[in-house]
Amino acid sequence: MEANLKFIVPQDTKPFFESSEYTGSVPKIHFKTEYRPVNIMDIRDNKDKFTFEKNGFELLNHKSSVKDFYNHNEVKQVYANELKHFLIERFGANDVFIFDYTRRSDGTKGAKNPDGLRGPADRLHADYTDVSGPQRAKDVLGLKLYSQVINQGGRIVQLNIWRPINGPIKRSPLAFADAASIPKSDLIETDQIFTNRTGEIYHISYSDKHKWHWVPNMTDDEILLLKGWDSIDDGVVKYTPHGAFELPNQSEKHPPRESIEARVFLVF
Repeated sequence: MEANLKFIVPQDTKPFFESSEYTGSVPKIHFKTEYRPVNIMDIRDNKDKFTFEKNGFELLNHKSSVKDFYNHNEVKQVYANELKHFLIERFGANDVFIFDYTRRSDGTKGAKNPDGLRGPADRLHADYTDVSGPQRAKDVLGLKLYSQVINQGGRIVQLNIWRPINGPIKRSPLAFADAASIPKSDLIETDQIFTNRTGEIYHISYSDKHKWHWVPNMTDDEILLLKGWDSIDDGVVKYTPHGAFELPNQSEKHPPRESIEARVFLVF
């Protein structure tokens, strides 16, 4: 399928934007973007060909017992426990740290979160960088544990777990890249301004060499794993770009896309 994806336009100075948390509504962008038509491959019938370790993403089945994903207490208790057990079994991790949940909707107002309303993130991006990945790990794990793991030859991996909560998705699905197809030169460091700190993410500049994918009609019992950062640096894929896009035949008659993403650190 061919569809338009939103890329950053490279510039001479470091780009930055004010986050939703900072503005209280939609992010305020201080750089140029451009839409480019891109071929996006449907992976549903070939999902077993792609793995988190090789491609930076993985589509898996996962049924949750959460009744209401907008109930933040239920998510932090029930969903967190489910994900920890699931991830330990899938990856053999020694510990799992879930440090953020974000709901998104392409409805008129966006989705409710403790820090405000959120719509789909349509600028192609990867959540962490060479700088912000280890810094966020230190913030979440604590400097002592982080140093122990790294100094003893352990490993820390950041990933997002993205799932529909109003599926099957008919609007604003997620496009995600094969991380192995994105050269470092196409990852553009961008400052993300919060009220109490400045983070850094990568935005993606266009190249016809990138390989983009999607999953049609994702259901509430499916999850997409997206790799965000890895403490080892021996040629493994580390950053998986992703972003929402409009389907060529998208209709306002379909229900809004609603989703929740959990941000996680795995410790080995």
